[in-house]
Amino acid sequence: MNDRPVTGRASSSTRLEPTRQIDAGVLSVAYHEAGPAYGPAVVLLHGFPYDIHSYVDVAPMLAAQGCRVIVPYLRGYGPTRFRDAATPRSGEQAAIGADLIALMDALSVPRAVFAGYDWGGRAACVGAALWPERCTGLVSVNGYLIQDIAKAMRPAPVAREVGYWYQWYFQIERGRAGLAASRREIARTLWAQWSPNWRFDDETFARTAAAFDNPDYVDVVIHSYRHRYGLAEGDPRYAEIENRLAAQPVITVPAITLDGDADGVFPATDGTAQAARFADRRAHRVIPRAGHNLPQEEPEVFAAAVLELVRGS
Repeated sequence: MNDRPVTGRASSSTRLEPTRQIDAGVLSVAYHEAGPAYGPAVVLLHGFPYDIHSYVDVAPMLAAQGCRVIVPYLRGYGPTRFRDAATPRSGEQAAIGADLIALMDALSVPRAVFAGYDWGGRAACVGAALWPERCTGLVSVNGYLIQDIAKAMRPAPVAREVGYWYQWYFQIERGRAGLAASRREIARTLWAQWSPNWRFDDETFARTAAAFDNPDYVDVVIHSYRHRYGLAEGDPRYAEIENRLAAQPVITVPAITLDGDADGVFPATDGTAQAARFADRRAHRVIPRAGHNLPQEEPEVFAAAVLELVRGS
């Protein structure tokens, strides 16, 4: 591999295509794959309310460096579908972590670097913590993202509580109805709030917003934000995983954690408060002007972090 990722930004009309479909656990997962089939594997995981195009620049950078890059639509997004109509539309952390491992199994990927932000960062942290034998390294925006549900009702500083308005909105049926009726308007508001320095255009937003038309989007999102506060029951199939996560397991693989210093969800820190959550080598970096959707805002930085772990594995 070369020493540096390829630079250059894709246009707002560029799409991560083609996408493929594969049965993986309870889902039929839609995903984009790039790079050589036998290269070191990297799974890139998007957040809410975004989609695989958060990695529209990162994925080709990594593929050009010889990585096998896999970018799935999470449950409830894009063409990903539940295989059984009776399966609960859970958005809990155990479910998205289990989805990651099920996808790797379906694709016969023994080990990979897990990289993500927001929901995708949480899935990556869950996978790294509970299945370290499948993870060669972790890149996580905002650090350790495994939810401590037992302590979820402890109030945060007021300034952060204000920024969580959407989470409180989603706890009531008015919020469910609002999300169903105005999913694009809510997403666009959050994009602007969370990434104040990111000047995305209408075409960039529309490219991702199509993923919110998934028929399970509202149910999965609402369940995610209710479950994390202990206000919705989980899917029993993930109860054992949730029990393990309740212990706040330490991540034992090499990790790079990133904060954007303009992140409108999680204020940037020096990372020391989470140091005990990482047992292997870990680097923490604050990225100037970056907001919450860090891989799309600063793809060169994100790709370089992934490559650092690929080369160190």
